[in-house]
Amino acid sequence: MRSPSIDKLLNKVGSKYLLVNVVAKRAKEIEDNGFYQMKECDYKSAKPIGRALEEIAKDLVQVRKD
Repeated sequence: MRSPSIDKLLNKVGSKYLLVNVVAKRAKEIEDNGFYQMKECDYKSAKPIGRALEEIAKDLVQVRKD
């Protein structure tokens, strides 16, 4: 099972579609810049998408709902 859970993430973002867009954008930033919000050893996932999901779950990525 993927950590964090989809239910926890949807409570923070609100929409599956918005979640996909935010995660994709953040994962791309991680790949391009190599900038992480947490220490690399604190991530459970090794891939940028998993790391982006973890950052959203820990409220390190702010999602604006315009």
